[in-house]
Amino acid sequence: MTQSLAGALPEAPTQVPGFARRCLSELLGTYILVFVGPASVVLTSLVPGVSSIGRLTLVALVFGCTVASIILFFGKKSGAHVNPAITLASTLAGAHKREMLVPYVGFQVLGGLLAGLSLKVVFGGLASTAYLGSTRLAVGITPTEGVAIEIAGTFVLAISALSASSFLKTPAKQAALVGCTLFALIMAIGPLTGASFNPARSLGPALFSGFLSGQLIYWVGPLVGAGLAGLLFGTLIDSHGKA
Repeated sequence: MTQSLAGALPEAPTQVPGFARRCLSELLGTYILVFVGPASVVLTSLVPGVSSIGRLTLVALVFGCTVASIILFFGKKSGAHVNPAITLASTLAGAHKREMLVPYVGFQVLGGLLAGLSLKVVFGGLASTAYLGSTRLAVGITPTEGVAIEIAGTFVLAISALSASSFLKTPAKQAALVGCTLFALIMAIGPLTGASFNPARSLGPALFSGFLSGQLIYWVGPLVGAGLAGLLFGTLIDSHGKA
């Protein structure tokens, strides 16, 4: 009777194999992404004579290459979500343990906050005009439009990440697909919303630069977009499996 009852209970997160390794991988991976990516925004803003398209291209390359590198190094350890939105999408698609949703998101947010603190320590007031690489809406973009754009961008990114983990067998191919997708999305959407697609990426720099305007946009948009992607992807996979 005891064994039957134990088997019926949900598995506690700390009993998941490799729980600590997975969570620490997500923390470190998110820290790297949220430090390196926004740092590129700050540094390019300090270089005179660089065109806006040149800055955008450099930032998009840094983000794309950083995400690709994180997938290569941490993919087998934790899945290299490094993004609460991607964790939500993976959970809803059935590709991630539900009991790991809260721990993953908690460590990702912590990684983003630590990265924001590091950006503050490294750059201090030197880069106040860039707000430590915070995501911001362009002039003329309303909050509603910003949410819609972030939903669309995160939807595409989440579908790319789910497809990579489901259909591509090698970490190099997974890294290339997700990294290239993020690069393209930043090139297209960066001038409009800053192309966050990741609440942890937006929160860390914003909190430590004091630029908290519009933070709700960078939570609602990515989480809704990722949620839709996860539900759609899971439905399609289930339908294909039953066919």
